[in-house]
Amino acid sequence: MPENRAAATKQSDAPTNNPKLLAWVEEMAKLTQPDRIVWCDGSEEEKQRLTKDAVDKGILIPLSPEKRPGCYLHRSDPNDVARTEHLTFVCTRTKEASGPNNNWMDPKEAYAKLGKLFEGSMKGRTMYVIPYLMGPAGSPFSKVGIELTDSIYVVLNMRIMTRMGRVALDTLGDTSGDFNRGLHCTLDLDPEKRFICHFPEDNTIWSIGSGYGGNALLGKKCLALRIASFLGREEGWLAEHMLILGAEDPQGKKHYVVAAFPSACGKTNFAMMVPPPALKGWKITTIGDDISWLRIGKDGRLWAVNPENGYFGVAPGTNKKTNPNAMACVERDAIFTNVAMTKDGDVWWEGMDGQPPAELTDWRGNPWTPESKTPAAHPNSRFTAPMRNNPILDETADDSEGVPISAIIFGGRRATTVPLVMQSFNWAHGVYLGATMGSETTAAAVGQAGVVRRDPMAMLPFCGYDMGDYFGHWLKIQARLAEPPPIFLVNWFRKGPDGKFLWPGFGENMRVLAWVLARAAGSVGASETPLGLVPRPGDLDTEGLGLTPEQVKQATSIDLAEWGTELESQGELFTKLERTLPAAIRLERELLIARIKN
Repeated sequence: MPENRAAATKQSDAPTNNPKLLAWVEEMAKLTQPDRIVWCDGSEEEKQRLTKDAVDKGILIPLSPEKRPGCYLHRSDPNDVARTEHLTFVCTRTKEASGPNNNWMDPKEAYAKLGKLFEGSMKGRTMYVIPYLMGPAGSPFSKVGIELTDSIYVVLNMRIMTRMGRVALDTLGDTSGDFNRGLHCTLDLDPEKRFICHFPEDNTIWSIGSGYGGNALLGKKCLALRIASFLGREEGWLAEHMLILGAEDPQGKKHYVVAAFPSACGKTNFAMMVPPPALKGWKITTIGDDISWLRIGKDGRLWAVNPENGYFGVAPGTNKKTNPNAMACVERDAIFTNVAMTKDGDVWWEGMDGQPPAELTDWRGNPWTPESKTPAAHPNSRFTAPMRNNPILDETADDSEGVPISAIIFGGRRATTVPLVMQSFNWAHGVYLGATMGSETTAAAVGQAGVVRRDPMAMLPFCGYDMGDYFGHWLKIQARLAEPPPIFLVNWFRKGPDGKFLWPGFGENMRVLAWVLARAAGSVGASETPLGLVPRPGDLDTEGLGLTPEQVKQATSIDLAEWGTELESQGELFTKLERTLPAAIRLERELLIARIKN
């Protein structure tokens, strides 16, 4: 790299005069030693230029302009196909601050260890400077990030997932140093040199050795959840792994709901739900399908924004029945990663509509037929699509103040115990329900089916500090809320004695949401059980489902014996978090145990 390269960047190439930003880019350029530095502006011209470059280098494969206009396929290295939680670290100054829920590395050790890997890592490569904004322009919610990367794939994905370019630099201004410092290099994709390190106290992320989504698109899980959750605790707000949807009832009254689900629990499907014909008067709109930032408004209510600008969805299982709106999102201007490709230049994955084509090229680039022993698309294959492609995008998706929240929903995947829907008695009880939620594993995952993996509030892999302190932060939020939204627990996956699902799910979940919103408005009653409030017989609209009253009862019932076992099994989580677990959460469990015994 020419010695005057960083200086040249500062004086002429850089579209900013911010001395703090320029000094940091210069410092990182001296460390990584790129041949060239390119500042990204997010323009259409830049997109066309970088896309052509990516195609020429074989990084992107153009899809059929007739079938998928503006769409491209990317095949990642086979050893780089998912988030790597065991190589993801939260580097706080004390180990206790990161908590038992995170891998920890001393920040001095992490900077030194990764610094050696970053040294000269971009020789012969281009360093792209990506200024990006998480959250709507002009919003008090929003945060500026700068990602330095050697990956053109990352640039083009960040262009979809964030508000990239001039808008971020304008938000930062010419003097502020309040931006997330993200450094990323693919290196040689060697898993032995792969680390994703977060430094919450420095508002910094260093990621090396991976080009995959969550490891490389630093605005997503790294900033929008791990770093943002830490900032939220310091600044008095919440960064949550939650969708945001709007629900307009037949009378034209609109409510907004946030909901947290672990993976494989239908989160994106819920965010883009199509109400069934029996509830055709209802309208659902999407604000976000994955992350929400929650603040207390001037009116004392909880308000939410979606910090993202696109969708990074799991492809397998997505089809026109399970999620027609997601399928509409990927019709144009999308990037597909590790899906299969048809002979006529379209994409395919397991669970897509119709029968598998007779011949495909699989995600590794090899010929594939229905007789092949391996999946055509990787199980974690993805699509990156602009949220503007969503036909039910809410009109307030870019509002700087966000939307007021009427209800909070937590949900897991449980074959037994947890009813279809249950309302908490109060805020603390609701936090407890979210803190102890989880999903049952399969035999393939752990060697024993039916084991409950706790995923508190779906944040276990994403909370940037001690989980016990995180529960405490949730409890403190209530004191500042004039109108705390009611909290609900849902479970679409309960099974009957025959092993079949008791509830049809998908769009029919609108029926449960209608009851949730009626409860939030105080317009419908509920049956009180020792564990929470559940619908009374007849409260849920089940017209046209063909369910017997007994089936509905099974789906919504509370079995005290099962809950006795459930409360006992929660002890492992409580022991793990014992040092910082709030007394109020411990007390909630003791009260439930006492109620069951009595």
